Amino acid sequence: MKKQYLFCAVLLLLVTIPASGSARSLTDSSGRTNDIPDKVDRVICSGPGALRLLTYLQAQDRIVAVDDAESTQGKFDARPYALANPQFMKLPIFGEFRGHDNPELILTLERQPQVILKTYGTMGHDPQELQDKTGIPVVVLNYGNLGKGRPQLYKSLRLMGEVMGKEQRAEEVIAYIDGLIDDLSHRTGNIPGQERSSVFVGGVAFKGPHGFQSTEPTYPPFQFINAINLAYEAGKAGKSMAQSNIAKEKIVEWDPDVLFLDLATLQLGEDASGLYELRNDPAYRTLTAVKDGRVYGVLPYNWYTRNFGSILANAYFVGKVLYPDRFADVDPAEKADEIYTFLVGKPVFAKMDALFDGMAYKPIAVN
Repeated sequence: MKKQYLFCAVLLLLVTIPASGSARSLTDSSGRTNDIPDKVDRVICSGPGALRLLTYLQAQDRIVAVDDAESTQGKFDARPYALANPQFMKLPIFGEFRGHDNPELILTLERQPQVILKTYGTMGHDPQELQDKTGIPVVVLNYGNLGKGRPQLYKSLRLMGEVMGKEQRAEEVIAYIDGLIDDLSHRTGNIPGQERSSVFVGGVAFKGPHGFQSTEPTYPPFQFINAINLAYEAGKAGKSMAQSNIAKEKIVEWDPDVLFLDLATLQLGEDASGLYELRNDPAYRTLTAVKDGRVYGVLPYNWYTRNFGSILANAYFVGKVLYPDRFADVDPAEKADEIYTFLVGKPVFAKMDALFDGMAYKPIAVN
């Protein structure tokens, strides 16, 4: 009996001590506090965007498995971090996309993760339940955005940096993003109101592709270059701020100076996409921007949640279209590759453009 008791005690001790031998305490974005190993060499990323952020921190080589969204790349796959890291597709799978983790699969991984990094903690598997079932600390991260949620994004980058020992890189990424946003504001902040163009972006994806009526009232590229986003202006009047689908009649009534098409809409096919609607719907055919050829393609905004690099690259392209004198020194494709190289390690604009039939950052023929 004494031998059995001693064996159980030793086993319990081995289970509760982190693999690295020592631990530190960390409080995540949800307020949960966990002990994690001092040195973390093996992780998995659960939830939309988690692996994107890890790639930004140049720690993607410590991934031991991926969710099933990372295991394939389809005809349309506008995730720069994945295009820059095709090795993700060869890794074992630990669960389904959008945080639907499989604890049993995680426990059978040959290389056991020391930490699970999880975005969108209320989506998919509950973080605490996942931790209880696997015995692996789960660090919840608020994905944030480049608008009012930027502090949450930066906090998550810093938390992830603390977990991975990439604190300096996290600060570099934050400084880089802030620098780009500041540059965009500097270029456009003093444009008189009467010289600002009214704009609308259609075809924005939300958990899948949508037609031209789908938009983002707080579309960051428009905010960064101080354009007049008509969907946002309507929202300020309390009419459609929370609504991502704008009535066709309202778009026609607005008659924006310039239209942008989120190329994610092409997933709907040749006879259903926002591009098809612009080319064939009699109502859209009356728009001045359609008649005058002022319709431009931009890279997808949402693809397994927000693509921060593409958002920033889109802002430079939109700025170039609306205010060419202010962006005379900018080649949008080259700027996109500069951004992608810094964030994900490779210039992938050409690959992204090819996925969408070469329509990115160009006028789109709708007549």
